[in-house]
Amino acid sequence: MELHQLRYFCAVAREGNFSRAAEKQRIAQPSLSQQIIKLEGELGAKLFDRFPRSARLTSFGQAFLPRAAAILRQVADARAEIREMAGDEKGDVALGAIPTIAPYLLPRPLALFARQHPSIRVNVVEEITPVLLQRLHDGTLDVALLALPVPGVELVCEELIREPLFAVVPAKHRLALRKILDLREIKNEPFLLLKEGHCFRENTILACRRSSVQPNVVFESGQFSSIIAMVSAGMGISIVPAMAVQKHSRCTFIRIRDESSKRRVGLVQLREHFPTRAHRALVDHLRANHHDSKTGTLRWEVAALG
Repeated sequence: MELHQLRYFCAVAREGNFSRAAEKQRIAQPSLSQQIIKLEGELGAKLFDRFPRSARLTSFGQAFLPRAAAILRQVADARAEIREMAGDEKGDVALGAIPTIAPYLLPRPLALFARQHPSIRVNVVEEITPVLLQRLHDGTLDVALLALPVPGVELVCEELIREPLFAVVPAKHRLALRKILDLREIKNEPFLLLKEGHCFRENTILACRRSSVQPNVVFESGQFSSIIAMVSAGMGISIVPAMAVQKHSRCTFIRIRDESSKRRVGLVQLREHFPTRAHRALVDHLRANHHDSKTGTLRWEVAALG
């Protein structure tokens, strides 16, 4: 059994597809498949059920996955400890972020970090929460920016911001001139919502539930930008967090009255993961900059509250 076989196995388990896993691992798909077959032969068990366009873990694969991930993580941590002992701050840090946070929170802080730490390369992975959590567990991510809470005693979570929610309506909507509104005022409106798998979808549904509103969903997307574009075209209304509020000529953002309707955003790390100097430098930088008026996230809330 070789380490690269374990990496390929975890990649296929994560992607659910041999071709995508091979692409992510930068290896030809037949070569990856051959290594998985060799691993199955050595273990004496079939790890995947193979379908034309997907691969699904067998019961043997499900049992083997946490052990393979733990081995890879231990090797990565051992390598990091040796580099730390050698006083090496150079290297890569893998940072994960969900799509409803990454484009709003990361660009300015990461640009500043790159100028201050030119010997450290930050590799950013934008994915939904379940994928990022799996990558934290298998050691291919060092830290993730997620919506909190995230369950798991093996995780260390640290809140950075707590942002209010806003309704977004077309510029000519009957409520467009309002500064604040109750969700019950838009309960009969066509609603635009994030797709399943995006945690902000749950924030939205929970906010609606607290106001006894059942959203009439007419459109789903994986991006706030698509939802806002559809709202501006008059297709319906939606809810976004403060960091997604923007100046827009064809739609209006209105603060939701419910003070409980807020999104918590924070850093999530694996408790047993060894943090290198580079890792600690990035985490300290994100902590220090999220309140800064030029590089942090509070500027979206201040701008939105006007």
